[in-house]
Amino acid sequence: MAGVPFDGMGPTSQPSPPRPQETTTGADAATAPPLEGVRVIELGQLLAGPFSGQLLGDLGADVIKVEQPGAGDPMRDWGRDKPYGKSVWWPICSRNKRCVQLNLRSEPGQATLLKLVETADIITENFRPGTLERWNLGYEQLAAVNPGIILVRVSGFGQTGPYAQRPGYASVGEAVGGMRYVIGYPDRAPARAGISIGDTVTGTLAALAALAALRERERSGRGQVIDCAIYESVMAFMEALIPEYAIGGYIRERTGPVLPNIAPSNVYPTADVDLIIAANQDTVFRRLAEAMGRPELADDPRYATHEARGKHQEELDALIADWTKNWPSDELEAHMEEHAIPVGRIYRAPEILADPHIAAREAVLHMEHPVFGDFPMPNVFPRFSRTPGVVKWMGPEAGEHDDEVLGGLLGMSSEQIKAAQAE
Repeated sequence: MAGVPFDGMGPTSQPSPPRPQETTTGADAATAPPLEGVRVIELGQLLAGPFSGQLLGDLGADVIKVEQPGAGDPMRDWGRDKPYGKSVWWPICSRNKRCVQLNLRSEPGQATLLKLVETADIITENFRPGTLERWNLGYEQLAAVNPGIILVRVSGFGQTGPYAQRPGYASVGEAVGGMRYVIGYPDRAPARAGISIGDTVTGTLAALAALAALRERERSGRGQVIDCAIYESVMAFMEALIPEYAIGGYIRERTGPVLPNIAPSNVYPTADVDLIIAANQDTVFRRLAEAMGRPELADDPRYATHEARGKHQEELDALIADWTKNWPSDELEAHMEEHAIPVGRIYRAPEILADPHIAAREAVLHMEHPVFGDFPMPNVFPRFSRTPGVVKWMGPEAGEHDDEVLGGLLGMSSEQIKAAQAE
């Protein structure tokens, strides 16, 4: 998709240079992944930036991951549990990516990256702001060789403002964005959600923004810079947290598993395990009352409306819990389904892997890893009816595609590749 005309309003008035296009014809074109023919250069490391590359690669983009020779991406060695001495994070977060090594601190490495940029549509990076500029690889230099290039920049606090130079991980972004304060129980310190939400939501929004910029480039022929701050990405997911305070003076607090003023929607005990039951809509609550053998509850002034149930949430939850606690979970789950009431088990990884619905939809993809053997991972989501994404391979070894990309795509000799990788 690079090589479109440039209108002279960016850093150069020269047209974007043409690049080789991978084309698909005939029957293959009708079912090719949506981003086939799009090339992404991934310069980031760890999770936030690379997660956007993973999403784009899942949808068919050719993602070329550039790593520093030697150390490479720390994700190669990430995780609390490393069977066989290998990270189980890496095969997932770098799936579908071609991995090459370049020393971007050296002139030969920088010149080689610019050659790659000529062939690309999107660049993703999540270094501290100013890093690319110190390497003579800022947007001005990138756009000079490819005016249609889209540079996606992920950082903790954005490229501008008084906090721009602060280092920022997901945990800090979740705190400043307002998420950490509302996670946990009111009588304890704020808790972590259990996963790095700040990284994944930022990577998701970065991928979405890159695709929007590709669409806009079809109209204008121009590339642009996309500035993705982790804390702002978290803020985007915080619903009405800000106007609730600014307009109504309400500050959200930690409430554990309870959704305040939304009832009933909670974790309820059974004879063996807890279940989630969500029946807060008026019509659904009426069905729950009938399932409980207490149809009169739906007409009780304390519970008859959404607002009333919110005001009497604690007593209603206690009433429901007293009814559910003696049911075996299997029987209660079936009973809820018979009455069309949303119900769900609280799964860990073992339950996810054993669930027949998850298996029937192939939501868990099984691939063969050279070290781990059978390797289950989340499949490509969302699902496309005609042009689905696909996982072609798991995270490669460091520099596995040096010859294929640097030698084959760019035509570099082995001596030139060594020079671009030298410290």
